[in-house]
Amino acid sequence: MASKDAKVGEKRKSSSGTKAKSDGKAKKPRMGDSSEPPKRPAKDESDDFESFSDDDGDGGVKLEGKSDDAPKAGGDKANTAFDRSGMTSRESHAKQKQLAQERKAAKPLADEVHRTKKIWERLRRKSHVPKDERQKLVEELFSIITGRCRDFVLKHDAVRAVQTAIKYSTPEQRKQIARELEGSYAQLAESRYAKFLIGKLLVQNDDEIRDLVIPNFYGKVRKLINHAEASWILDDIYRTVATKEQKASLLREWYGPEFSLRELTKDTTPTADLKEILAKEPSKRGPIMKSLVDMINTLIQKKMTGFTMLHDAMFQYYSSTTPGTEEFTEFMELIKGDEGGDLLKNMAFTKSGARLSCLLLAHGTSKDRKQLLKTYKDTLVLMAGDNYAHLVILTAFDVIDDTKLVAKSVFPELLGDKEDEIVQNVVGAVNNPNARLTLLYLFEGLSKSLFPASQSFDWEVLQEVHEIRKTTSKKDEDVRRKELIAAFAPQLLSVIAAGSTELMSTAFGCQFVADVLLSEVQGKEAALEAVAQSAKGDPKQEPAEDEVAAAPHISRTPFGGRMLKSLIQGGRFDKAAGKVVQVEPPLGFANYLYPVIKDYVVDWATGPSSFVVVAMTEAGDFGESAELKKTLKKNKKALEKAATEMTPEQAAAKEDKAEKADKGGKKGKKKADAPVGNAGSKILLEKL
Repeated sequence: MASKDAKVGEKRKSSSGTKAKSDGKAKKPRMGDSSEPPKRPAKDESDDFESFSDDDGDGGVKLEGKSDDAPKAGGDKANTAFDRSGMTSRESHAKQKQLAQERKAAKPLADEVHRTKKIWERLRRKSHVPKDERQKLVEELFSIITGRCRDFVLKHDAVRAVQTAIKYSTPEQRKQIARELEGSYAQLAESRYAKFLIGKLLVQNDDEIRDLVIPNFYGKVRKLINHAEASWILDDIYRTVATKEQKASLLREWYGPEFSLRELTKDTTPTADLKEILAKEPSKRGPIMKSLVDMINTLIQKKMTGFTMLHDAMFQYYSSTTPGTEEFTEFMELIKGDEGGDLLKNMAFTKSGARLSCLLLAHGTSKDRKQLLKTYKDTLVLMAGDNYAHLVILTAFDVIDDTKLVAKSVFPELLGDKEDEIVQNVVGAVNNPNARLTLLYLFEGLSKSLFPASQSFDWEVLQEVHEIRKTTSKKDEDVRRKELIAAFAPQLLSVIAAGSTELMSTAFGCQFVADVLLSEVQGKEAALEAVAQSAKGDPKQEPAEDEVAAAPHISRTPFGGRMLKSLIQGGRFDKAAGKVVQVEPPLGFANYLYPVIKDYVVDWATGPSSFVVVAMTEAGDFGESAELKKTLKKNKKALEKAATEMTPEQAAAKEDKAEKADKGGKKGKKKADAPVGNAGSKILLEKL
């Protein structure tokens, strides 16, 4: 065997020994040879289409059916060594460029590819191309690529031309390209450049194209999700365009190789619910769980933790484990062990990831919760405004017993450091449908006003968290909430004192002001005074025409009137008790408001916010009730007029109803006419 190896070695040596043997003497350099000049920095030609290489290996993707053994175009010229003897550097470069052009011209479809580049160069400057010219160029481009799309998507420069064709195509032309590329999408997804073509096809939300593209990924998910390029386009497709059944088919493949077989779900609707799958086939639990956790672990180790599909798979694994078991503990450690915390941060911004994060917080020990909360440092402001990530903050409020830790970690980051910054941050957060929950949740809990039907997912997750915390948290929920409010409210009260006018210009802002002021905390005087001062002025005065987006007087806004009425009543209405339950200490807001509106109290009593004056007459802590009633008696005629005449709102409603009737609206039982007059003024007349 040794002799055979030696012969093989000798044969290789002799076959390559075409060079003359060295005589052992060092060769002297010839004086006539000049050293190679230093290289000049290359010109930046990133915007020049011609500078892109046509080499198949540069960003291209090998489609099925293409052979690597095919002879290269250009014949012997491509393999001929370039002889530089007798040439200057400039001549050498010119010759090299000429040879490169010849090699390009000798390749298949060279002229067509060159023309598509020229068309792309023109079309990409959309604002500089007239519509008629653009239409002609697009038609020419389609005439070139039709029937040959597979050849054009091989290289990153040519695929851009195809993407441009898709951009300006008609729906039928897009479908034509999609059909032509059917069967090759999995390979295209692996290309650094061709993957964007898939996105261009799917961005128009065409169901036919979607159903052509997505089945190409079936059976290949385990490979593609680990691919540096294909993983992102696969997850984008899963997250944005795939139907429920298509998502299930893609996610099932995480459970093991056998789930890649389409025959298993040929006659049934595929499901990715792991609990349901394991309930039907409990004997396969071991292999399925191992396959799933291995896939999860692989992506975590690769730092590819931003995929929605990964978070869905993680939630399925969690749902199939039991807290306290070895499986559950190891899974928790796997998540906590991610260095840098990118996994937890990414999880918070997807539906399944946020839900899983909340449940892990609820199930964790105090040490686990502290570690998880620490991970979200410097991300809380972004999380507060997200559709799902804000749930993690609410869960932290609900389950972490160390309220000092929460107050120290969460509140300063949500509000900011500087006073002006705090006011602007709170005003912005209050009017954000998600961020406002992080400010008001401690005051309102799971109330319907805070969690309407559109927030049903939030309500479900928090209900689940509340059930879990009964066994995992030691502190009473009311005690925890009051401690957090005590730490949070002083800063919010200072915001109300500094920015009451801005806050009270919106319905969400008024809700925030009422919730904070009706909480059981001390030091509300400055905030109450600021709110009262926001009501000053003539209620009937119209905003100046030169004022941009000027807000109307607070008495003319329904949300402003409701807020002032609630503050005067000094508490919240309790349905069970059938009355308003006063807060401690009492607000006494009527005593702050009356001196401000005293000169215009009759306008208030006959205007849209007449119930504010009604609440004043009923307030037990109002010291000037007698004076108010005396003023109203003097203006009884104005009250009677307001009580009998149609208000502007009623007149507008009647006009709208008549307009609908003229247009032939639905006929039905004739409704009784709505009562006419200011209801608040009527009640005030009864009290006089």
